Amino acid sequence: MWPENGGDPNTNSELSSILAQAKKAGIPKDIIERAVAKGKGVSLSGEPLQSVTVEAILPPSVAAIIECQTDNKKRTRDSIRYIVKNVGGTITPTTHLFQRRGHVLLDSDVSLEEGEVLTKLFETEAIDYDFTEGEKSLSIYTEPDQTTSVAQTLSDSLNLAVRSCEITWIPRLESLVEVDSTDDEDRLPLSDIISMAQTHHNG
Repeated sequence: MWPENGGDPNTNSELSSILAQAKKAGIPKDIIERAVAKGKGVSLSGEPLQSVTVEAILPPSVAAIIECQTDNKKRTRDSIRYIVKNVGGTITPTTHLFQRRGHVLLDSDVSLEEGEVLTKLFETEAIDYDFTEGEKSLSIYTEPDQTTSVAQTLSDSLNLAVRSCEITWIPRLESLVEVDSTDDEDRLPLSDIISMAQTHHNG
């Protein structure tokens, strides 16, 4: 969402800059337009967006949580369920195989020192992290209600840019399964019906 400066690039200089970078990177116009509309909380048609979540087991025995936003909740849910069944999947509860977590990605212009990073991390409510000495990025996991505060604290204390800050589903370690590269989430062609779908899986 674009609550602070609005979803109009003509009045939101930050959004305007992001759109310019997206166009320069060759991202298709329709994808950019959908992203802006989603930030406003509406679809391209201007209708309010609603959240849809579908839980399923996909071939070969991979648990998935499929989330998206749509202006037609029933149609989208039915379409996702149809595609899941069409690829041999089963609609069934799977959230017990995941944990709800906040995920923050931060970037730096220079290589980060592990000692300084760990010192600042221990001062926050971070649960876990992914970082290697000398890298320029830092991946943090938090409790959902601590996501924004941890992102802001580390951004300020380490002078880092927040690349993303979201609430997501992380598979529990005991639920992880091994799959071949041909059996991943690409087998679920959600892009055929909706471009805003996000699939979380344990494989």
